[in-house]
Amino acid sequence: MRSNFLNINKIILSIAAMALMGCTNLDEKVIDEVLGSEVADPEAALAAAYSQLGEGTFVDHGSVFALQEYSTDEAILPTRGSDWGDGGKWRAMHEFTWDANSDVVKTTWNQLNFGITKSLTAISSANKSTGANKALFLAEAKGLLAYYTYTTIDLFGQAPYRDPDNINAPIVIRKADTTIDALITEVTGLIPNLADIKTQNTHAGRFTKQAAYALLADMYLNRAVLKNKTAGTFNFTEQAVNGGGNDMDKVIEYCNLLINNPNFSLESNYFHNFDINNDTSKEMIFTIVQKKIASSDKGSDNDLAYMSMERSQKPSPDNRGTNASCVTPEFYYSWNGNHDDPRFQRTYQYEDGTWFRNDGTDVSVPSTSKVEGTGKPWFHFNRGLQVGQQYGPKILQNGNFDMTADGRIKVFKLFTEKNTTLAADFTPELNFDNPSEAVFTQAQINRGVRNFKFEFDPGYGNNGTSGMDVPLYRLGTIYMMRAEAYFRNGNIAAALADVNKLRTSRTRESLYNNAPGVAIASLDANTLFKESGYELYWEMYRRKAMIRFGKFDLPGTAKSTSQPYRRIFPIPQATLDASNDFTQNPGY
Repeated sequence: MRSNFLNINKIILSIAAMALMGCTNLDEKVIDEVLGSEVADPEAALAAAYSQLGEGTFVDHGSVFALQEYSTDEAILPTRGSDWGDGGKWRAMHEFTWDANSDVVKTTWNQLNFGITKSLTAISSANKSTGANKALFLAEAKGLLAYYTYTTIDLFGQAPYRDPDNINAPIVIRKADTTIDALITEVTGLIPNLADIKTQNTHAGRFTKQAAYALLADMYLNRAVLKNKTAGTFNFTEQAVNGGGNDMDKVIEYCNLLINNPNFSLESNYFHNFDINNDTSKEMIFTIVQKKIASSDKGSDNDLAYMSMERSQKPSPDNRGTNASCVTPEFYYSWNGNHDDPRFQRTYQYEDGTWFRNDGTDVSVPSTSKVEGTGKPWFHFNRGLQVGQQYGPKILQNGNFDMTADGRIKVFKLFTEKNTTLAADFTPELNFDNPSEAVFTQAQINRGVRNFKFEFDPGYGNNGTSGMDVPLYRLGTIYMMRAEAYFRNGNIAAALADVNKLRTSRTRESLYNNAPGVAIASLDANTLFKESGYELYWEMYRRKAMIRFGKFDLPGTAKSTSQPYRRIFPIPQATLDASNDFTQNPGY
């Protein structure tokens, strides 16, 4: 095995078997994993494949998230004074200057290929098993392999594969244009052996029939792009791989199976989907389970919340943000006229009825909310897009919040931690001194509207761990995919109905009389693209949507017009140096 990412002769894996909670009585197992060997038992091997969804791959800001979001009009991580320079690797994702030596590209490639490798190991182990769960475990392992492979060919245009039952088999390079149809066929064939969600001890953290339906809808929606990602136009209504109808008909078919499933319903509080206790959300179809493993620091991450928060914003005396990522002006201004949309922002209410309005009118909030494990007071920042002057608690020299005489948390106007005379005033405009480079001076580090969509978990440190499960597919995703499929099939009325279902099913907090979102009267391609952003921002969906809607190559903040080859990332140079199996993608 010449390839450096599949050449895993021996990996010591500490596996949190909670990913298989309910059908395994393993608490924790350390195994020697050898691809294609009989060492790993089926449960442990499958747990390892699930665990790789975490381990930074889909939960850290610097891997799949960076490629799917920092390359778009939604998210940017600029250099802020002396912070976040890191050789320009974060700026490069938005400036479109990444190359085959990019550390972010290499990390993502390696993590996804670990997922492929661990899935192949799980398949091999399940094939050799004689246990009662053989067919189920085998189908789940193959489902995970399909998910990792699909993500890899979407980002990199190619992915490795090797027969899991033959340790001497050659590596096969699966190219996007041909592999997408094979993946659709493979996942379709898994459905009879997969469990329905909430049967056979399964939950949203397992690859169930419903996860397969969501993945199939996603693959059919993007099939035309994957067959020729650098094309000027895409044929979204090509004859489907299996059965009658076209690609969009299949998207609708699989979305219907989820929308009509009584296990799922839209949450009126949109932000509950991104709470620490979001495992109770009725929208979750396929997620990365973090809650059960956060305390052991295996594969869990707080980055989706931590990265946007200013260092002076402190959810507890032990926690802070890091003043890194923000949204672009393009994305923020796309919400013009929709600031009353329940998905834009949500104000936090404490148990005694106190609202944290974050507008300078609050002088204190109760300290009755406590951080689990420490018992220290928990200050709750508002959710969604945060703009303008920020307010919050201050830390005294003794390391505790500044409190009132009657034990409430004092609220102050905040200043940036690295420039204590600069107000933490988050501005929509970024205004880089050099418009082509995402670099701020120390006097500019407050700029950028921040995204607090995901709840900060103060129980396990700053960016180390989180108990929030990361949604990969939820019901809101499915409605949005079906709306786009209806639209591309020419059924504008049905597409509009789905968009309005998402809008009007969400309600604001009681401070605003629980007002539902407002329906729109008409729908065109640009409006549909904006609605996609309203529902799915920060969920690793934007890059694919921008490519489908013809937006990815356009100029924007710190980005000039880019060439179509940039829709695919390069194979890392380290991989090409170590292996003759791969060829570099065109343009690199």
